[in-house]
Amino acid sequence: MLRHLRNVGAVKKTVSKCINEYSQKTFTNDYPKRIFSGIQPSGGLHLGNYLGAVQKWIELQNNGENIVWSIVDLHSITLPHDPKELNDNILKMTATLLACGIDPKKSILFQQSTIPLHTQLCWVLGCITTLPRLSRLPQFREKSQELKVIPLSLYIYPVLQAADILLYKATHIPVGQDQVQHIQLAQELAVKFNKRYGDTFPVPHSLVNEDASQRIKSLRDPTKKMSKSSQDEKSKIEILDEPDVIREKIKKAVTDCTSRVTYEPETRPGVSNLVIIHSMLTGKSPDEICPEVESLDTGKYKMVVAEIVIEKLTPLREEFLRLIREPIYLQEVLKTGTDKAMEIASDCWYEVQSKIGFEGDVFRQNEKHVQNISRKL
Repeated sequence: MLRHLRNVGAVKKTVSKCINEYSQKTFTNDYPKRIFSGIQPSGGLHLGNYLGAVQKWIELQNNGENIVWSIVDLHSITLPHDPKELNDNILKMTATLLACGIDPKKSILFQQSTIPLHTQLCWVLGCITTLPRLSRLPQFREKSQELKVIPLSLYIYPVLQAADILLYKATHIPVGQDQVQHIQLAQELAVKFNKRYGDTFPVPHSLVNEDASQRIKSLRDPTKKMSKSSQDEKSKIEILDEPDVIREKIKKAVTDCTSRVTYEPETRPGVSNLVIIHSMLTGKSPDEICPEVESLDTGKYKMVVAEIVIEKLTPLREEFLRLIREPIYLQEVLKTGTDKAMEIASDCWYEVQSKIGFEGDVFRQNEKHVQNISRKL
């Protein structure tokens, strides 16, 4: 047993060393900075998604970064799903992201399943990883405990995630803390492939918000994060919630018996969660907010926070309602995004298949790609 643990430790150190070596190359080789992130079209965006992820995406986009965003519908069929609902949710997610500020003229937004190269690269990467490595990932362990029958898709989900990233030679990945280990797998697979077949992929770097205070918690259980998958609708504020629904959810938010408004995340997580929402929506710090509302009890403070949330989300909801009535436009946005993403992905796949020994002439997705390859030869 001790020998096994020592071996595991040695492997981890070796992999870590290789990742560090290749990470240095990421910026000295000819790998332009590119940011990739994906979001599942299962359920609507909630306030935590918006403040913790989408708002930061928009900041990166507006700062002129080279960004690829994907609606990762392949990941949404990992577990049983309703096909009609998934189809509707893809357009709803597109409309929601556009309403929030994603600009298809400044960045690429596309539907994952429209580019089959994601699954092809997933297979290649699956050939250089192992079952023990995948079984150690915490999300697999947690989700598999909830299921009587474990689908293969749940097991290889992180490999597809790595393929999503590496197919676009992404160098930076905005992720939550719970996804960091999946990015580490993508790093390991990039290193393994590069060492076996020659430099092909940059080693992606996680862009993680290390500030634990900037995480929106569940309104019903403020010790847990606000989650799309929660069955309790009152635990989360949806971006598209009506004003009265928002007021009711915040009114019912769990706090404690103390009526004073203070920011004490460890001992008073409920009211502190409301302060963080207030802070992230206004740009004020908790230290500024608490003295401003010291005359209010938590009941009245909840209504203050509710109105701040409504003021922020109402324009997004109205823009969503306008966009969702234009399905042809939304489909055109995704198609244009697919065309742009395909140009990047096909170049990468052509390089990958050449290095692993597949006949290069086999890959002919369309006449446009043939012309692109011809220009390079």
